[in-house]
Amino acid sequence: MTNTIIRNIIRFFVLVLVQVLIVKNIELGRFINPFVYVLFILMLPFETPKWLLLVASFFLGITIDMFYDTSGMHAAACVLMAYIRPGILKLFSPRDGYELGTQPSIQYLGIPWFLSYAGILVVLHHLVLFYIEIFRFSEFFSTFFRVIVSSIFTLLLVVISQYLFQRKKDQE
Repeated sequence: MTNTIIRNIIRFFVLVLVQVLIVKNIELGRFINPFVYVLFILMLPFETPKWLLLVASFFLGITIDMFYDTSGMHAAACVLMAYIRPGILKLFSPRDGYELGTQPSIQYLGIPWFLSYAGILVVLHHLVLFYIEIFRFSEFFSTFFRVIVSSIFTLLLVVISQYLFQRKKDQE
């Protein structure tokens, strides 16, 4: 239990640093804005209490907001993502349920399951974030295109990081 807590605290800080120091400074065009920090919410263990999930997601979002100067937009998107997460996990739950002590990952449940689970949550996060940011419907289609392209790129980075960490875990 303590090992899981320490691992998630480290994951929190590493993902915030990667987002703020690396990803934020990479110019990928007007429509591509990846947010790899959502991996923290995606990878929390299955049995994480909902209140803890919401609080941790709020702190993640508000931390990113401080660096992006976005006054609560990331916090709102993260909290909504965390609020919907248990329902998505229930929707994609295996017949026997999830094994205790595991976390949602490609390693445990496979790539089709993970892409379905992460894809819904990442698109939802990006929808909320980008539409709060633009806050008008006159640019509905360009914003929607930005949501789709950024979600695909974010999912690509999330899957790559899953394989990097999986390989590292298998070698231990």
